[in-house]
Amino acid sequence: MWQTIDNKLYRKFEFNNFSEAFAFMTRAAMEAEKSDHHPLWTNVYNVVEVWLSTHDAGNVITDKDRLMAEKLNQRSEEHTSELQSRVDISYAVFCLKK
Repeated sequence: MWQTIDNKLYRKFEFNNFSEAFAFMTRAAMEAEKSDHHPLWTNVYNVVEVWLSTHDAGNVITDKDRLMAEKLNQRSEEHTSELQSRVDISYAVFCLKK
């Protein structure tokens, strides 16, 4: 979950592979554009690290950051649910082919 480090919200998201991490970042980028609130983040293979603070407020945590953190949590959960649905469908198709 999110931690407060150096006046920033921080969270490390881990995925199964680079493609999943990049898909999450793409969804997160669309949220950032809609909100006009852009994270500092890094991506190395399957790990996305995110730091949130509001630059206009002097690089401190504001409600904009808390709202963005919640949106990123939702995107991560949606991604996990979507992957589970794909696994369930694949398993059902496998069973039908037997």
